[in-house]
Amino acid sequence: MNNLNFDSNGLIPAVVQDFQSREVLMLAYMNEESIRITQEEGYTCFYSRSRKEIWRKGETSGHIQKVIRMSSDCDNDTILIEVEQTGVACHTGAPNCFFNTIIDEGKTPFSIAQLEDMIQKRKETKVENSYTTYLFEKGKEKILKKVGEESAEVIIGAMQDDKNETIYEIADLTYHVLVLMVEMDISVNEVKQELSRRHIIDKKVKQEKMV
Repeated sequence: MNNLNFDSNGLIPAVVQDFQSREVLMLAYMNEESIRITQEEGYTCFYSRSRKEIWRKGETSGHIQKVIRMSSDCDNDTILIEVEQTGVACHTGAPNCFFNTIIDEGKTPFSIAQLEDMIQKRKETKVENSYTTYLFEKGKEKILKKVGEESAEVIIGAMQDDKNETIYEIADLTYHVLVLMVEMDISVNEVKQELSRRHIIDKKVKQEKMV
């Protein structure tokens, strides 16, 4: 903490980012006391410039932020906090605080989470002529059949050393696996958590072998 460059009011801006999705959630301010509390308790704590007091994120709403990693920038005058967010980050009820558009060139970044959300909506609200809706109407057996077919197509593309075809088929397989996951109420985050668990176990095994 001695290396941090606080402003004349003893404050430093803190950018909060979702550890899994990498989405920027909010910007708040911290002082030495709130940083100490955050380090001790493992959950974000900030300083309110308007109320001039310490406040623990989610203390009343329950929308807490478990700290995974906390670091400062190259000038030590800004903090980045990577968290696991419970509920929403913004007091307005929005997922994050950055929803007032200033510049928009009309481009939308693609994400697996975005695709997962679209598939979930197709399951909840049937859309005419939607292939995704068709799969849900046909049921799990049909979805499993398509997963099997697309898996075979990936193998064929790879065996032929056709990179572009293999990419195309992997995309098809990924989509159908996501449909299966939604059908079985399995979230992308649950799969990420399982992969993360395996990664941690693998690192521990490697460390044990080195001892």
